[in-house]
Amino acid sequence: MYYVVSGTASKNVAENLAEELNAPIVNTISKRFPDDELYIRILDDLSGKDVIIVQTTYPDQNIIELFLLQNAVQEAKAKTITIVIPYFGYGRQDTKFQEGEAISAKAIAKLISLNADEIITVDPHKEHILKFFSKPAYSCTAVPAIASYLKTKNIDMILAPDKGAIERAKKAATVIKCKYDYMEKTRINGTTVEIKPKNLDAADKNIAIIDDIISTGGTMAESIKKLKKQNAKKIYVACTHGLFAGDAIKKLNSAGADEIISTDTIQSDFSKVKIAPTIAKIITTIKK
Repeated sequence: MYYVVSGTASKNVAENLAEELNAPIVNTISKRFPDDELYIRILDDLSGKDVIIVQTTYPDQNIIELFLLQNAVQEAKAKTITIVIPYFGYGRQDTKFQEGEAISAKAIAKLISLNADEIITVDPHKEHILKFFSKPAYSCTAVPAIASYLKTKNIDMILAPDKGAIERAKKAATVIKCKYDYMEKTRINGTTVEIKPKNLDAADKNIAIIDDIISTGGTMAESIKKLKKQNAKKIYVACTHGLFAGDAIKKLNSAGADEIISTDTIQSDFSKVKIAPTIAKIITTIKK
């Protein structure tokens, strides 16, 4: 039997995962001191138990919470510790783009590995970051679950926001049984993208653009505008991790999105797809 420890950043995922695995949720205390330092306490007996800790590592304070949860579970003498990271924050800095930079994905992965037996994350920005963990690490994808949700929308075409994400679009299109393609994108800097016109036969079509992360919404907004100019009928934007930083939602709505969809790896008003069943499947698989 597994015992599920929920971090404050992923309570919904932890509760759903516990239900999927028929596992109890561990009683914990989490509070902030007046100076904003965090206090963590495990109330249940975890000695000799197989424990799953569920915590998204975004934003920064949730990373510290994960480290303290790991330590508390280890101090409680758990038999095994599985870390489930619905959204792996800092995963996008996966290499040195300029000399002198920290490789944040590697730095965080190494620290998480210290008190873990295995790690599971969802749709990491690049699969190779799994190699940064010093313990066995696995990923699962939300694309089939998102595609199942989109299947009810009479989608005619799935688009990736750039060529690098074409496999994600292909996977979704396979579930929906529709066409797929990609947008021509050039990133100018961290907040500016250029979407080049591409004839996608979008006229009178219901189109879904799918990506792993929506952060500032710039890429998606520009893609929507281009598709509107090509007379698309309805445009859905979907992602695994909805960061929706700043005025991202306003950008998407202003551009003409008919619906915004994300999973609950980061809980928001747009979390319409549950990720726990996908995570439960991979846990069951790797534990065989």
